Amino acid sequence: MKGKIYRDLCSLKQSGKSGFAVLVDPDKVAPSEMPYLAQLCNDAQVDFLLFGGSLVVDHQMNACIQRFKAESDIPVILFPGSPAQVTPYADALLYLSLISGRNPELLVGQHVVSAPAVKASGLEVISTGYMVIDGGVPTTVSYMSHSAPIPANKPDIALCTAWAGELQGKHIIYMDAGSGARIPVSEEMIHKVSSHIDLPLFVGGGIQTPEKVYANCKAGANIIVVGNAIERDPMLIKELAQATKEATVSSII
Repeated sequence: MKGKIYRDLCSLKQSGKSGFAVLVDPDKVAPSEMPYLAQLCNDAQVDFLLFGGSLVVDHQMNACIQRFKAESDIPVILFPGSPAQVTPYADALLYLSLISGRNPELLVGQHVVSAPAVKASGLEVISTGYMVIDGGVPTTVSYMSHSAPIPANKPDIALCTAWAGELQGKHIIYMDAGSGARIPVSEEMIHKVSSHIDLPLFVGGGIQTPEKVYANCKAGANIIVVGNAIERDPMLIKELAQATKEATVSSII
């Protein structure tokens, strides 16, 4: 049975609306910073906090999540880079299968390893078709997975990949240009995929301005995910979240 967070994501898809998620890399924050981040997210009415990274070398994830949740009711969703990044202190888990790659370990191998911990965690598990899109720079995901990203100018390949994930029974599709991408996922690709699938669509990587957030929402992204830009300037949270709301309002009107 699918949980509340997934039902909320489906509601965004069905109504043609968008939400905003802040991505936090546990290697780049300390627990002491989380109350301030929670305040910024609360004030901006952020929809979700995504927590995770390709590598987690500093073991402060549990403490960071606990400090955030002590100050905020915003749902915390794990965005794990490995089976080790599972904690019961979050609310949900994006259970990622790298459907854009050809590495069986990231399609199902690591899931076999992580399944006992995931089952025992009590988390709401959201099966995710994860698609890496070429962002103009090498990414940690591509390096670690030994997989090439989908070319940025090939929306048809992205759509067929998303269809494959949908037909396999994934709950959501996540298109990611990667941390620090020079080229974000194009509006053309977002529209191509979003308009032809019934699943909620997450889009992230290289999004740095309210204008890009607005354009991605109008193209059909249901959740906009921003991490690096906010690491450099946390005050951007309010502007980016506001752009998401403005795009949703204009769509209704």
